[in-house]
Amino acid sequence: MNIDPIIEAVRQAVVLCREVKHNSLRSMNKLSQDKQDSEPVTIADYGSQAIIGRALKTYFPDDAVLSEEAGSQFLELTSDKQKAEIINLLTTILDVNVTQDDIVSWLDQGTSGTGERTWIIDPIDGTKGFVALRHYAVGVGIVENGEPAGAVVAAPGYGDGVSGDDEGGALFYIKDGVPYQELISGGDARQISVSDKMADLRVVQSFEKKHASKSRMAIVREKAGMADAEITELDSMEKYALVANGDADVYLRLPNLDSTRPHMTWDHAPGVALVLAAGGQATDVDGSPLDFSQGRILPNRGMVISNGKVHEKLLAAVKELLEEEASQ
Repeated sequence: MNIDPIIEAVRQAVVLCREVKHNSLRSMNKLSQDKQDSEPVTIADYGSQAIIGRALKTYFPDDAVLSEEAGSQFLELTSDKQKAEIINLLTTILDVNVTQDDIVSWLDQGTSGTGERTWIIDPIDGTKGFVALRHYAVGVGIVENGEPAGAVVAAPGYGDGVSGDDEGGALFYIKDGVPYQELISGGDARQISVSDKMADLRVVQSFEKKHASKSRMAIVREKAGMADAEITELDSMEKYALVANGDADVYLRLPNLDSTRPHMTWDHAPGVALVLAAGGQATDVDGSPLDFSQGRILPNRGMVISNGKVHEKLLAAVKELLEEEASQ
């Protein structure tokens, strides 16, 4: 399967995101706080997904697609001015005449399809980070028979600490089962792999407090003998890319005990595929595989992501924590 057209679409999506972030974000910022997941929706979300949906419609028209945004949302939640801005951005970046009907069609591409292969689109993962000028990612995953099998992930702020400066960045993808990294702007690709570290670990976790329980994860690290690990907090699935690339060793995602926030498939499918292809491990808190066969929502209780070398130690620590919580 040739994923080069999807890689190019993700590059174009980053161009659009950068344009919105640098030139339009302060004026239009958030369009809605009424989505079920309470994430802000931006012009860049719709534009980015439309670009990727257009590529899928052209090159993989019969495949199913699971995506975060929908044509009906675009029509309902954007003003005429905002629709015109999205049309103008897409026309410029794609160098074709784009209509409102085109955008709706691309946003909804494959959403009613079924099949062995499903494309998972997150047009901007870490939207709050994007709006706050922190880190974000553009992610496309491939799920085959319920298993994460492929990915294209652009992390525009990669390698720039936590500031989110997105002038450089890295592009990650899987070809023929092999994970690679190159610059978003292009250039030579380099095969990536997880680290082999068992000490002096770097741990990545969510920036947003609502996304995971930082106190529970700290307890797990202490029980696993990782209390002195370096902690970096970032938005988006870039955390998965850091583990896959050997720049981090552990990513934990344990929800707050009172959380009703679901784990959405598009937040995790591309990153999990990258980590697995790079030789790492990605499981539920009990060590079972993450289940991508259920559609939009992952039925798992949390995520334990690692280079594999420290995975069993992490699972044992999580098990101990869960047993203590159950006895209280």
